[in-house]
Amino acid sequence: MKKMMFTLITGLMAVVLAACGGNEESKEAKNDDKVKTAETDQQKEQQKLMEEMQKKLEGQQVDEKKIVAIVNDKEILGSDYNSALASIQGQMQQMGQDPTSKEAAEQVKKQTIDSLVGQTLLLQEADKKGYKASAADINKQLDETKKQFKTEKEFKTALKKSGMGMKTLETQIADDIKLKQYVEKEATAGEITDEEIQKTYDQYAEQGKSTGQEVPKFEEVKPQIEQSIQQQKQHEKLAQQVEELKKNAKIDIKI
Repeated sequence: MKKMMFTLITGLMAVVLAACGGNEESKEAKNDDKVKTAETDQQKEQQKLMEEMQKKLEGQQVDEKKIVAIVNDKEILGSDYNSALASIQGQMQQMGQDPTSKEAAEQVKKQTIDSLVGQTLLLQEADKKGYKASAADINKQLDETKKQFKTEKEFKTALKKSGMGMKTLETQIADDIKLKQYVEKEATAGEITDEEIQKTYDQYAEQGKSTGQEVPKFEEVKPQIEQSIQQQKQHEKLAQQVEELKKNAKIDIKI
C-alpha cells in the first residue's frame, strides 16, 4: 500500500511540477513575445524614419535632363548633379550631420555645384595637356567594376537602375582615368617628412586620449598618416589650380 501511495504521490508531483513548469514556460513565452513585439515595433519605427530621410534626400535632387551649369560650353546635367549630391549627402551623414536640414541644404547645393565645376575644369585641363584613357585601361576598369557583381545580369540590372547606359559608364571611367593621371603628374604632394607625420600623429593621439579612446602605436599607423597627408596636400594643390582655372573660365550656374 505504502509503495502504491508513494507511486501515486510521485506521479502526482510530476504532474504538478509539469503544470508549474508549463506556467513558467508560458510566462517566458509571453515575455519573449513582448520582447519580439517591442523589437518589431522598433524596427518598424526605424524603417519609417529611414524612408522619411530617403524622401528628404531625394527631394534635394533635380530633373536629370536639366542643365545645372555650363562650364566653358560644357553642359553639366541634373544626372551628374544628383550623383555628386548623393555622395556629398552620404559624407555628411557619416559625420553625423543632417544634409536635409535648412542650415545644410544651401551648403550641400553649393558644395555639389563647386565639386562639379572643379571636376569639369580639371578634366578640360587634362584634355588640353593630352592625358588620355586607352581602350585597354577602360576595359580593365570596367572588368573590375563588373567583378563587384555576381553575374553579368546583376551588373546590367544595377546599371539600368542607375539610369546609366554602358556608353555613359565607359565615359565616366575614361574621365576617372584621365583625372587620376592628371593628379599624379600635376598635383604631386612632394616629400612628406617624418616631422610632419609625427606632428599629425601627436594631434591624433591627443584627441584620442581626450575622448578615452585607445591610441595605436606610431609605427602601426605611420603609413596611413603619410597617405592621409599626401591626399590632403594633393587636394589643396588641386583646389588652388581650380581657383586659377576659374579666373579665365566662363561659368554659368543655372540653379
